[in-house]
Amino acid sequence: MDLLQESGWEELRKEARKIEGDLDVKLSSYAKFTQGGYVDSGSPTVGSSRSWKSMEMEIQSLLEKLLDTNDAMSRCAASAAPTTSVTQKLARHRDILHEFTQEFRRIKGNINSMREHAELLSSVRDDISEYKASGSSSPRMQLLRERANIHGSIAHIDDVIGQAQSTKAALGSQRALFGDVQGKVKLLTDKFPIIRGLLGSIRRRRSRDTLILSAVIAACTLFLIIYWLSK
Repeated sequence: MDLLQESGWEELRKEARKIEGDLDVKLSSYAKFTQGGYVDSGSPTVGSSRSWKSMEMEIQSLLEKLLDTNDAMSRCAASAAPTTSVTQKLARHRDILHEFTQEFRRIKGNINSMREHAELLSSVRDDISEYKASGSSSPRMQLLRERANIHGSIAHIDDVIGQAQSTKAALGSQRALFGDVQGKVKLLTDKFPIIRGLLGSIRRRRSRDTLILSAVIAACTLFLIIYWLSK
């Protein structure tokens, strides 16, 4: 990696670490919304002037920005022969992004569950009041219970889908990096016939060792069979 590429790599890493620090702080604040409960309107109250929804949008924006920065680092690393240190650092940044994404989805799921629970309780209170007034709302109560069960199932399915999408994105990034590395190796072998010849020799040596090992195993097996038949 030349000086210009190294400078760009360090700038991207600096930006990634800054975004990771901001995400850590905001996720800690976002998690507090699950501790303060909800008012009747379904909005969390933790003594903050900013709503939980605006913080949720800020965290989503930071996650997208960190993903873009990680992709830029992958391209920067792939533009030169990546060292083991660069590859390890890049993998660590991807792991941090994955952890932050999972934590955000977990907290968001908890907040949505609490909000739905609060709305359901409010609706149940209204139905109870209506039942006391009319004495004929039993079918509606059953529908509300079924709706609550459906909402719980949907929330679980959304969480599973989110985890699958996150895993798919991480695997896609790793595949892209390995593809770039493989391309660099092929380019080097095309430019330097000596390297290509060395790789060919290694493959031939491996094939020869495999044949010898197979022959030894076959001979031993044959001797064992002859010994067993002669007993």
